[in-house]
Amino acid sequence: MKLEKLLERMEYECLQGTVDTDVRKLVNNSRKVEKGSLFFCIKGAVTDGHKYVPDVVAKGASVLVVQDAVEAPEDVTVIRVTDTRYAMALMSAAFFGYPANEMRIIGVTGTKGKTTTTYMVKSILESAGYKVGLIGTIEAIIGGEKIPAHNTTPESYTIQEYFRRMADAGCQVVVMEVSSQGLMLERTAGIPFEIGIFTNIEPDHIGPAEHESFEDYLECKSRLFKQCRYGILNADDAHLAEILRGHTCEVETFGLSEQAGVRAENLNLVSRPGYLGIAYTVSWKNENAGKEKDKTSFDVEIDIPGKFSVYNSLTAIAICRHFKVAVEDIQKALKGAKVKGRVELVKVSDEFTLMIDYAHNAMALQSLLETLREYHPHRLVSVFGCGGNRSKLRRYEMGEVSGRLADLTVITSDNPRFEEPEAIIADIVTGIEKTDGKYIKITDRKEAIAWAIHHGEPGDIIVLAGKGHEDYQEICGVQYPMDERVLIREILEEDERNLSLAKQ
Repeated sequence: MKLEKLLERMEYECLQGTVDTDVRKLVNNSRKVEKGSLFFCIKGAVTDGHKYVPDVVAKGASVLVVQDAVEAPEDVTVIRVTDTRYAMALMSAAFFGYPANEMRIIGVTGTKGKTTTTYMVKSILESAGYKVGLIGTIEAIIGGEKIPAHNTTPESYTIQEYFRRMADAGCQVVVMEVSSQGLMLERTAGIPFEIGIFTNIEPDHIGPAEHESFEDYLECKSRLFKQCRYGILNADDAHLAEILRGHTCEVETFGLSEQAGVRAENLNLVSRPGYLGIAYTVSWKNENAGKEKDKTSFDVEIDIPGKFSVYNSLTAIAICRHFKVAVEDIQKALKGAKVKGRVELVKVSDEFTLMIDYAHNAMALQSLLETLREYHPHRLVSVFGCGGNRSKLRRYEMGEVSGRLADLTVITSDNPRFEEPEAIIADIVTGIEKTDGKYIKITDRKEAIAWAIHHGEPGDIIVLAGKGHEDYQEICGVQYPMDERVLIREILEEDERNLSLAKQ
């Protein structure tokens, strides 16, 4: 493709060379440069792409896109822009033929609920006959292909590549998670979002490698609503006004309060051994009030527990109104919506409930355990560990939260990386001993899960927290296969074999 075509939506200065040159490949990783490549000099948190100019030129890069002055051979074209990340986003869209224009793009942002909401939306729209692509924390889904994710919101080039593949596969809609990092780093720049979603916001991702302050975090989230046609936002969030500051979209809301446009009422927790869910009535005023009944109202039940599930499903319902989805399709899809590793119920007994959840910090664990407390379990049992080579504060906090809210904590291992699992467990114990919470320590995660299952009592809720959708355990730089669903199946099969042998 001609460089001039790639630059057609950009403001730039050609410092040397010509824009009438062919570009075979767009690259921002110096190791992937080939002859005829265009290399983006990205200024990252760890390294500055400008310092790799001699290396990429030697490998055959014919075009450099820079922010700062560089020295390059005369036969290399050098394009200067204000922000190379922004340039990469727009030029990647051009490189793939602006595929987002061929589909309807839905972006979901917020501290919590992004993943569950995207899967709910996908489920509803597919039940109504739409072909839907998905990009998110767990995976990207293109037709029948599932691609494991490395970032909640991938780099802009990868997003546009996925969009191209989705459009070519016949997708009509794409629903994607839009992280604050993705917005801050211009990964979603130039995407014509039809709908932008705001689930909620709480202090998170604040630190040297992420956002310098909560205000910065808020501002980055708010950018989505300057880039979408319709904004659908949580009316009950205390920071709604800040998120909407400077917005350019049409605004709709959802929530439990009276001011919410799409509202849930009559919440009812649904509980039986092995099952937790929630039911409610959703309603909204019709735009054509007076011509027919002035309000739409119907009942919903979700096989995912907790008030946060109501908010996630309200978001999905509010979105799907824009696609004229029938009430019956919405009800059926929400009843069957499941998300791997997000309050994922796994049937192991007719007497107690076991679930897997990704809660891997104190805020998420507290939210989860408080939600499950509302179901009045006989005992709430928390099984979790903490990752190695990460902040010790997280370990203390998670220990304290579990000790305060769970009736029993089973402390185990979770991605120890280059630390000793027992040292990590000792830090968790430091936190839990600030409370009166009971606990036991079982380092091997499979043994810990087996202990929790074998000691389950009628009416218990057992939570396996921290791993969620992950299917590995990272030890000393190596990721070993470890899926909690597989572990549970193995435990139950071993129990069955032992029982059979005992009867012989």
